[in-house]
Amino acid sequence: MSTPSPIVEVRDLVKRFGTVTAVDQISFSIGTGEAFGLLGPNGAGKTTTIRMLTTLIPPTSGMMRIAGLDVVQNAMIVRRVIGYIPQLLSADGDLTGYENLLMMAKLLRMDRTRRERDITRVLDLLHLDEAADRLVSTYSGGMIRRLEIGQAILHRPRLLILDEPTLGLDPTARRSVWEALGTLREQQGITVLITTHYMEEADEYCQRIAIMDRGRIVEGGTPASLKARSGQPGATLEDVFTAVTGNTLESGGSYQDVQQLRGRTQRFE
Repeated sequence: MSTPSPIVEVRDLVKRFGTVTAVDQISFSIGTGEAFGLLGPNGAGKTTTIRMLTTLIPPTSGMMRIAGLDVVQNAMIVRRVIGYIPQLLSADGDLTGYENLLMMAKLLRMDRTRRERDITRVLDLLHLDEAADRLVSTYSGGMIRRLEIGQAILHRPRLLILDEPTLGLDPTARRSVWEALGTLREQQGITVLITTHYMEEADEYCQRIAIMDRGRIVEGGTPASLKARSGQPGATLEDVFTAVTGNTLESGGSYQDVQQLRGRTQRFE
């Protein structure tokens, strides 16, 4: 799978944990400004791939480049180029939205003038300006996720990586998250790499998709091309997924269930 002007290039990537091969010689690229979906059942190797791309764990072998930089050899520089939003809650419910962003800006060592300007920019961009002085414990699930996106883009990254960002959110909250991501791509030119279990989201919002199963990429392309290649009239992306992996995806339970799954729920009670 290749695209013009790739911001992400992965070739023959392998990750082993002892005798277990979690990622098995995968290759893909992501074009600048693209929304790219990495799909697969639990245990397929998606999160391990994300953790390698975000410099959290080293690969066993293979090549990864982000913005032309070797991820292993230039890990510190790569971290300035990417924004990462994990599944676990990263916003503090005991602080306001503004205070969460201010804390992140200080961790990033942004000077006072820049951090105030960029916090205002992010709050406005993600439609959180009117809620900036409210405790995050009063936010809805979609607002919390948008705030976490704001924390990840304060330093103006070129690539935003999100691991299951809408897991457990209701349809309205999920839509608000995707609208925020669309705004970032259109207005800021940010490239998005996302894992999701929601097939309809990947179909509607991702320009291209790679499906992983048992550590390997088993299919890839645009949503339309994947459905067309299935040979089934009216095939959905979930039909394609089931055909190539033999698995079905579960989208999770209520938001409260996801709070428990993602952790630190006591901050949002």
